Amino acid sequence: MDSTPIQPDQSTSEKEDVKIMTNDESTATDALQVDEFEDNSKIPRLSYLRIYLTFVNHGARAWGGPVAQIANLQEAFVIQQKWITPARFNRVFGVYQILPGPEATELAMFFGYNVYFNASFRALQPIVAAMVLRAVHKIGTHAFVSHKTKKLNWFLVSLAIMSAFQSALRINFFISLGIGGIAYVLIDRRLYWAAVILLALQYVGFGLVVKYKGWPSPSSLGVGAAKVTDPGHIFGLGLLAGSLSFGGAYTTIPFLKTEAVEIGKWLTKQAFLDAIAIGNVLPSPLVMFSTFLGFQSGINFGGVGWAFVNAVLITLGIFLPCFLFTILGHHQLERVVRNKALAAFFDGITGTVVGIIAITALDLLKGSLTFVRPDGEVNTGTNGVEGSQSAIAAVLYVLSLAALYSFRHKYTSLLLVILGAIGGQFLFVNE
Repeated sequence: MDSTPIQPDQSTSEKEDVKIMTNDESTATDALQVDEFEDNSKIPRLSYLRIYLTFVNHGARAWGGPVAQIANLQEAFVIQQKWITPARFNRVFGVYQILPGPEATELAMFFGYNVYFNASFRALQPIVAAMVLRAVHKIGTHAFVSHKTKKLNWFLVSLAIMSAFQSALRINFFISLGIGGIAYVLIDRRLYWAAVILLALQYVGFGLVVKYKGWPSPSSLGVGAAKVTDPGHIFGLGLLAGSLSFGGAYTTIPFLKTEAVEIGKWLTKQAFLDAIAIGNVLPSPLVMFSTFLGFQSGINFGGVGWAFVNAVLITLGIFLPCFLFTILGHHQLERVVRNKALAAFFDGITGTVVGIIAITALDLLKGSLTFVRPDGEVNTGTNGVEGSQSAIAAVLYVLSLAALYSFRHKYTSLLLVILGAIGGQFLFVNE
């Protein structure tokens, strides 16, 4: 299909309305019906230097405003080099017209999209999933030890198993944590029958909910703190996550994943794994991966400007509780330490949260083995390229888990991330 450079429309709107004209309207219509909704791109693998030089060349000739710039991009990449079809270009351009931001810049980023970058993150996903599972074991070795006997406390182990089961049933995190804490207070006081009755009652309640309202959805695990990604909700999300960080940053992972991926749906499971990978590379607390989540929420809300605002707010929200508890509550802290009931309550919560993290670790493993096509379609990877990539991801997961158990040096995780990013260039880049 032949196509001529785009022509400026005489619209007076802020965004200059540009229409892609064709010489053969019937052919254009047929093409639109066939391929405008499919990712039939033939964008070649380019080195970073080649990408840079290509767009420096376009930038040097960017005279005449956005209309001329878009026409140059169309002429170069659609008509001459045929990276995508004209129908596909029309569809992509139409989407960018309704999104905030300069269309010419957005189209340049679309064409400059580099498969190498995503290949590295694809390799990191199973590695990060292995790190989370290893963290479950590490946290459990401390959370399950009785402060009195210094031995394994099977009551706490049982609470963890129960909370994992409850997460699989999609019982809300806060219900599991609250009941786990109260149950262990009763157990610590040797009120075993009361603890059994309490634990049984929650399943009776769950059965009634299923009978009258149906099976809970994945969103029932959270509270919906960030259904809307405006700064206020994102700051509130940070406050809640920071208040739930019993035992370290890994305890915030299930909550943030549920709020961002399952309820808010403004982040994919794969992008969530990427965020944790970035957090493992930075010389900072792991909980800083939440900054990436805040940035992505801002992009979803209104663009790059809001991305930086939300990134700062969610970070402040997460760290604010620990500062308040330490600075303002310093004198009260000693009272809490001496309070046996509260100590048992927090022990129960810590044991319970291990089970919640364990279920999240398995869910992240599933996500890391899932192949997401460029058009967003999810494929579990049973054949072809998807199958081979899922198999490679599974091997990376097993090798990473083995390395994390075999080498306990503090830089093991960092080394795995670096090696994974490099290995992804060879394992997940398709010709």
